[in-house]
Amino acid sequence: MTTKPLIRFDWAMKRLLRQKSNFVILEGFLSELLKEDIIIEQILESESNQESFEDKFNRVDILALNSKNELVIFEIQNNKQVDYFQRMLYGVSKVTTEYLGLGERYSRIKKVYSINIVYFDLGQGKDYVYYGKTDFVGIHQGDLLELSAKQKELFEKEAVYQLFPEFYVIKINNFNDLAKDTLDEWIYYLKNDEVLNNSKAKGLKEVAEYLKIQNLPEAEQNAYFKHIENKRIERSVIDTAVMDGIDIGRAEGRAEGIAEERARAEEEKRQLVLQTARNLKNLGLSNEQIAIATGLPVTTIETL
Repeated sequence: MTTKPLIRFDWAMKRLLRQKSNFVILEGFLSELLKEDIIIEQILESESNQESFEDKFNRVDILALNSKNELVIFEIQNNKQVDYFQRMLYGVSKVTTEYLGLGERYSRIKKVYSINIVYFDLGQGKDYVYYGKTDFVGIHQGDLLELSAKQKELFEKEAVYQLFPEFYVIKINNFNDLAKDTLDEWIYYLKNDEVLNNSKAKGLKEVAEYLKIQNLPEAEQNAYFKHIENKRIERSVIDTAVMDGIDIGRAEGRAEGIAEERARAEEEKRQLVLQTARNLKNLGLSNEQIAIATGLPVTTIETL
């Protein structure tokens, strides 16, 4: 059994979880993922945290201080982006330099965790939680480059990789809905917008209590449902494009009809994008906003 559908996590991150009273939810998720108790002292606002229409609902960067005074980056991505790996690199590079004061020693650089919750097919892999770190391995000897005793004392670290950003990638769509541990309980919520009734994971009790859709004011509920509908439209566009690609692949395997199949698939895809633009226009979005969402020229949108 599960709770009734709850507010999506990406929406909650942008609208609700910045409130100090709700930090317990973020702390719970981070604690389950990192396998240590995380205490958020504050949400740090930065230039990388500015809202624009393009990223208002599709991404959010939250910077938090944990109990070790280490910077944590939360980045939620909720649309398809081919160069997302490079964007992960850009994110950690930006935050690393943003929070090093002018003239400060490099030893003052804070630890960064890049936590990426992705709802699209990022790369190729069967798992649903991936972890990455930086190790230096000898080309000839195969040994691991270690910190000296003096460096361990100075940096208060035991290994070189602990000085560098660490990455977590959670591929939501690869999760099979079978919760085997407390992290899986969190991922179940991230995928289904529901909390399992027997969940033991930190923070999920508060999710079930505070993130009920009916708790939102009427105006916020309307905005939320519009957001969900836009996501469904985007998903439909992507799914249709994938199916068209499959149809094209089959057509290419035949000796006849290749050009016709391609033309038909492209036309259907074009019509679906145009219909998506019409739907977004009916929802009250501006031509410029629709252009960002669909990739269509503003001049085309003006004629719809």
